[in-house]
Amino acid sequence: RDLFGRHVGPDVARRALQEGATLSGDVVDAAILYIDLVGSTKLTESLPPQQVAEVLNDFFRIVVGTVEEFQGLINKFEGDAALVIFGAPLRTSEPAAAALGTARALGDKLRLLPMVDFGIGVSAGRVFAGNIGAENRYEYTVIGDAVNEAARLADLAKTSDRRILGSGAAIDRAERAERTRWNECYSTVLRGRSERTHVWTPAISSK
Repeated sequence: RDLFGRHVGPDVARRALQEGATLSGDVVDAAILYIDLVGSTKLTESLPPQQVAEVLNDFFRIVVGTVEEFQGLINKFEGDAALVIFGAPLRTSEPAAAALGTARALGDKLRLLPMVDFGIGVSAGRVFAGNIGAENRYEYTVIGDAVNEAARLADLAKTSDRRILGSGAAIDRAERAERTRWNECYSTVLRGRSERTHVWTPAISSK
């Protein structure tokens, strides 16, 4: 259980051990945070492989610790990126506020790391959360427009001043105390999407 939990997260491991090999899931209200490291290709070119691994481990150590503080689930690592879920598989009362708070906390911590730049995107909405694949090989994941929106915002955030962007959907679903820590910037049609996204960024005095 411990080893399995280290790979998929303790909550997903518990669910898998209880349900067995079933392809099941639910449509739920959840929040999604996507974080991507900037310039990893350049790091790989300029540093020995072991040192690159150390930089990545320092980066992800902060990501994992901060996500756990806010009761999120790191669904998967994708090279130098991570997909994080709030509100599934364990339901929480304020998934959007937790995701937005995690983004702000990560920004404060990651800015202290040398050789690390990043982009963070946060969105929220109805998603399918469950097991995808075949009976002999599957993974717990989330599928929905909010996932795509968070990933696109993370990409856009790499060139923003604060390196963190949230969608209007996430802000609208957050409790008032968290909403006051964000400022609306503009609206845009993100790559691969047809509807406009209202883009927000943390206020300067976000603590």
